[in-house]
Amino acid sequence: MNIDIIEIAKASMILFAVIDIIGSLPIVVKLKSNAGGNIESEKASLVAGIIMLLFLVVGEKILNFIGIDVASFGIAGAFILFFMALEMVLGIKLFKEDEHTVKTASIVPLAFPMIAGAGSMTSILSLRAEYESINIAIAIILNIVFVYIVLKMSGWFEKKLGKSGIAIIEKVFGIILLAIAVKLFTSGVKGSFY
Repeated sequence: MNIDIIEIAKASMILFAVIDIIGSLPIVVKLKSNAGGNIESEKASLVAGIIMLLFLVVGEKILNFIGIDVASFGIAGAFILFFMALEMVLGIKLFKEDEHTVKTASIVPLAFPMIAGAGSMTSILSLRAEYESINIAIAIILNIVFVYIVLKMSGWFEKKLGKSGIAIIEKVFGIILLAIAVKLFTSGVKGSFY
């Protein structure tokens, strides 16, 4: 077990860019309002962290065992993000919200696929080829702590930005999310066929 600060820093920066929780703030605020103002930061962070750590340890084996590749994860995640982006950009509701949806909003789509999504999974597999698993695990934990802090402060960000500020950011990030969804989809399709 070789703990290397440089490897931890590099892996942390890569995962930070992929998770992009700051850029996802408008989505978090939207999910929070859809869920009646109730997003469970602890649950979302814990579930996302467990998914990522499990994927680090046994992800490739599980995917190979059930015959699913990372590219397929990318395509599935792309569809969810695509429809969320359409809601944000067009101001329409595609997802039916019921009591069950409100209760699970912290898990789906927040913990998965937003935080621990196809991008994170792919990055973890790529990092495993270069860095020690312990360093990647520490990088995951550091990112999850940061995600938790941002989720906890989402109400504060919402107050500071106001409704009009959130609406503007929501449209802008909706377009960015749409582009990410298209990129995830095309990468997934390429990965499936090549």
